[in-house]
Amino acid sequence: MRPSLIACALAALLAAPAVFAHDHAPAPATAGQSAIERALAPVLAGDWRDPANVARDRFRNPGPTLAFFGVRPDMAVLEITPGGGWYAEILAPYLRESGRYVGALNDPAKAANERASAYFARQNAALRERFAAAPQLFDRARLVEFDPRAPVFGDPGSMDAVLTFRNVHNWRMNGQEAGMFKGFFEVLKPGGVLGVVEHRAAADVPADDRSGYVGEAQVIALAEAAGFVLEAKSEINANPKDTKDHPNGVWTLPPTLNVPEGEDRAKYEAIGESDRMTLRFRKPAG
Repeated sequence: MRPSLIACALAALLAAPAVFAHDHAPAPATAGQSAIERALAPVLAGDWRDPANVARDRFRNPGPTLAFFGVRPDMAVLEITPGGGWYAEILAPYLRESGRYVGALNDPAKAANERASAYFARQNAALRERFAAAPQLFDRARLVEFDPRAPVFGDPGSMDAVLTFRNVHNWRMNGQEAGMFKGFFEVLKPGGVLGVVEHRAAADVPADDRSGYVGEAQVIALAEAAGFVLEAKSEINANPKDTKDHPNGVWTLPPTLNVPEGEDRAKYEAIGESDRMTLRFRKPAG
């Protein structure tokens, strides 16, 4: 799908006043699909998307997920640690004409050790190269680095939405979770949205847990402690096949498939990606 056709689809959505209420409420569903999902359709079908990423759509449900978070194409959206760019290759083109995409990257110079520093440097460079190779899609996107020990993501009150996908467990492992949620709250405008997708444990997990799963109540408590209000939960990214007791934690499942030697990979491929919570929080307007 060429960018000009994407622009036409987004323009049609922007022309619909009922969808773009000033309270940033998610668009109402029409004929089984929301207006946001319809606007996202040409982006999700874009031929620039990595085929390996497209194959994960059935587990990650990007259209319904972004619609649940209420991400309209005229919004300023901050994605936290976009990694290899799975969501960035959707969000940056979607927001290019009328909104603003910012990806927040871990600063390699602030990493806990040399191994982490090298990993972040490689990952950040790869994403920058990906953006530079397709300026017609990514030229207006920004990538900024932050210190995870004292995160500042931009000017206070400058973003309409902050999105994070499968990251909370990493912050908990490193004792960074409270500072991260505080940073999200500060960078959001009053009334702004925090959207969280995370691997869901069966119950609360201890502070030293290394499974990659987090209790839903624990994530909610983190957000509320930072000042957010839980607005809604969704089962869009639920997977009842996930027993959450895998030998190498969540990374035993696709797409990592870190399966112990001698075990049947097909067993874990049949489960699919992890069971995930999908939570929408709001920064109070007043």
